[in-house]
Amino acid sequence: MTTRRDYQRSDRVGDQMQRELAELIRLEVKDPRVGMVTLSGVEVSRDLAHAKVYFTQLGGEDKGLEAEQGLNHAAGYLRHALGTRMRLRSVPQLRFIYDDTPERGARLSALIDSAIAEDAAHHSGDAASEDSGGRDER
Repeated sequence: MTTRRDYQRSDRVGDQMQRELAELIRLEVKDPRVGMVTLSGVEVSRDLAHAKVYFTQLGGEDKGLEAEQGLNHAAGYLRHALGTRMRLRSVPQLRFIYDDTPERGARLSALIDSAIAEDAAHHSGDAASEDSGGRDER
């Protein structure tokens, strides 16, 4: 049975891993597929054996998936480097996952703005036809 303390520890480890990985990726990873990435979160399993590292990158889904391949290729090196920086008995296996949430949010926002503009244009057209059609000309 797991206790609340286990969750807190995995969260603390995840937070520290996120900070350390951000610096390591910025300074050490030379793979051309990995550009300017932003780590959006690290989920560490309760037993600290595995970690999912979520990241975002400007440039669209294709660039993000390329960066994912590059980061997963460098995962062994990054895990070893984390081992020298962090005081853990065992460093979790790293799995990098491209997070397209910001792009999906922007697309949804654009769709909503478009729908609002279309609705406003439709209603202003109705109002104009009601004004001209309902006039009593004498």
